[in-house]
Amino acid sequence: MTQPWHPVPGGVTAPEGFLAAGVTAGLKASGKPDLSLLLAPEGAVCAGTFTTSLVRAACVDLCAERLQASGGQARAVLTNSGQANACTGERGRADSLTATAELAARLGLEPEQVLICSTGVIGVPIPMDTLVEGLDPLVAALRPEGGADAATAILTTDLIDKQIALEASLGGRRVRIGGMAKGSGMIHPDMATMLGYLSCDAGVPAEVWQGMVKRAVDRSFNAITVDGDTSTNDTFLAFAAGEPLGPEHFEALEAGLTAVSQHLARAIARDGEGATCLIEVQVEGVAHDAGARAIARTVCGSSLVKCAVHGRDPNWGRIVAAAGRAGVAFDPEAVALWLGEHQLMAAGQPLAFDRPAASAYLRARAAGAYLGGAGDGGDTVLIRLVVGAGPGRGTAWGCDLSDQYVRINADYTT
Repeated sequence: MTQPWHPVPGGVTAPEGFLAAGVTAGLKASGKPDLSLLLAPEGAVCAGTFTTSLVRAACVDLCAERLQASGGQARAVLTNSGQANACTGERGRADSLTATAELAARLGLEPEQVLICSTGVIGVPIPMDTLVEGLDPLVAALRPEGGADAATAILTTDLIDKQIALEASLGGRRVRIGGMAKGSGMIHPDMATMLGYLSCDAGVPAEVWQGMVKRAVDRSFNAITVDGDTSTNDTFLAFAAGEPLGPEHFEALEAGLTAVSQHLARAIARDGEGATCLIEVQVEGVAHDAGARAIARTVCGSSLVKCAVHGRDPNWGRIVAAAGRAGVAFDPEAVALWLGEHQLMAAGQPLAFDRPAASAYLRARAAGAYLGGAGDGGDTVLIRLVVGAGPGRGTAWGCDLSDQYVRINADYTT
């Protein structure tokens, strides 16, 4: 964990003044929790990043428009799970407006202070009578310990909830950052993740906060992939509210923001539909960090690399082939490659290596502890590529590709 930050319980409501709730409103046929609310303290600023897809849900546009118009001022975000409310025409926007207005009235806020996110099947509108009926119990459930309930209520095909909170002493005061996210399939963000939320109890100017969030997103959610498909609803919203923090502590605060974002991003990649392990690709030696991240993400996103990892096959050719099509210049004759502790290439040429041992390494990672890291006993397959002597470094995360991914998505709507 990045110093001076250390983990604390509480998730998205660990920071002072934040409240959250999650309830079962009846939006999902499964009867699982499906309506979530995060409420930030008065004076909160909010930074957002959103899907770059041309096909996007109306709630995404509404969030972006409200943050733009307010200069980054927002107090609450409502999330319905079960219906993406994307590709639903004018009804989609009308329903998003209705939902935020109804919630604002119950919270004593202006509708423009309330944001909304939706997740579920594309083309399915929200059953609005059911959602509105669920708002009173949702508001009644708001509490400082509600982070776990909120994190559960935003899930769809996820196997586990994804949440974290970190704490540090900055300028002689306690500062906390919390977060929650959801995502398992349709993960190849060009902004953030399927849905992600972050809270912080330090006051930061809106323009400074937006810059921090954008850089953290580039190093976390924009560095993961499960299946190469960007969602119509990708949204990441980060709230900051509290006593102003001195500029001399902004660098440390951004480090904590990045650490929270990377934990959530790794959790999403590890929870990829049908996955048995996490893949971490580290690249160095190109001209700039963005290029290194692009190579790393291309390797993580290669179906051939993902299948080889699932088959416990140390097929190094697939790795370097993927790196070569990333659109980033490097010298193929300078490539060195490691799979865990096993070096497979040097100076662009293959090395003799213990193939059974390398295969055993992959099997051990699949049997490792969930999100246990790249060390012994963990579930992370570590691939390291050195492609030159440049200063650029970057990391990306993905997962293996199993037959279960096909099974899950073959009958997703049936």
